[in-house]
Amino acid sequence: RHEKSMLFHSTPVKPESLEDLWENLSLKPANTPQVNISDSLSRRVINEVWQEQTIARLLQLVDLPLLESLLEHQEIRPQLPQPRKGTGCVITSNYLDREILKAFSDSQTDEWLSAAIDCLEYLPDHMVVDISRNLPDQPDKADTWKLLLFENIGRYYGQKKEPLLSHASEIHSGIAELLVNGKMEQSLEAVQLYLKLLDSQVREEFRRLLYFMAVAAHNSELKLQKESDNRMVVKRTFCKAIINNKTLSRGKTDLLILFLVDHQKDVLKIPGTLHKMVSNKLVALQKGQDPSKITGYTFCQKLDEREYRSNTEKTTKDELLSLLKAIDEDSKLSDKERKRLLGQFHSSNPSIFMQYFGDRVTNMCV
Repeated sequence: RHEKSMLFHSTPVKPESLEDLWENLSLKPANTPQVNISDSLSRRVINEVWQEQTIARLLQLVDLPLLESLLEHQEIRPQLPQPRKGTGCVITSNYLDREILKAFSDSQTDEWLSAAIDCLEYLPDHMVVDISRNLPDQPDKADTWKLLLFENIGRYYGQKKEPLLSHASEIHSGIAELLVNGKMEQSLEAVQLYLKLLDSQVREEFRRLLYFMAVAAHNSELKLQKESDNRMVVKRTFCKAIINNKTLSRGKTDLLILFLVDHQKDVLKIPGTLHKMVSNKLVALQKGQDPSKITGYTFCQKLDEREYRSNTEKTTKDELLSLLKAIDEDSKLSDKERKRLLGQFHSSNPSIFMQYFGDRVTNMCV
């Protein structure tokens, strides 16, 4: 009863809907025919189209309550270690250590070593120096040095406060659900779209780390830990550096991490569907057409303003009549409570009240 009575006093709330958020990202051309769109679109517009279409396709695959986390994403640009040269072209020893490791990597045909050394660019100087000073001088010590590399890279990423995939973390749950339900193709495309939204520098760091993880996980010649499978060791070591989502269960997090490792060669590719959507939209923008009519997707039925207002009024009226009917016919209500609720309804919606009761209204004491 209390819930029903509250309906008459509730203050209308206008939430920021999915459509409102999406509209802010829209790149529709102006309706006026005087606007000429250049045949050559700017890089900014092209980038915005890529982002818009990536989000559009992602929303077709993963159910998200709101777009806020996608639209409010602020690019994270980590400061990569840069060669530091002082005045007079003095080269620091730290810079030399990095160059020595790079030269060593270039001279190797070992995929494991190359993948590991590529990750060292993100490690602090003191760790790089320690690794550089322990370069193997004999081939039989290579495995020991590899374990040193794995230990240092693992230690650095184990202490990293911000996981690489922290952007729009609710998408993790959607992708994990696809994996749990065995929808592997959709899972892969959703991951590809999600990673496409990463800042370029974060994406590059993720690419290098994931490549190293995949190589280390699937290498049977070097045992990372005696009693454990390499794949499980890699997952435990780097899990929190990739995803540290407290709303995601441990099982789903592990499932997602292993999926990334096992599909390392594919997750950073651009889906063909997205290529087509972007191409269609760019062509439409160049021609001055409404691109939303061409890209082949829509989130709801499109209505003009007059139709929208008409539908809104009809739906509101139907719901109010349904509510009034429920109050009138509810046998559980006492006469006093029914009279009180009807009085509230009459004061706020007299025309609906008159329409429902008709000739009976003269007998209603409200």
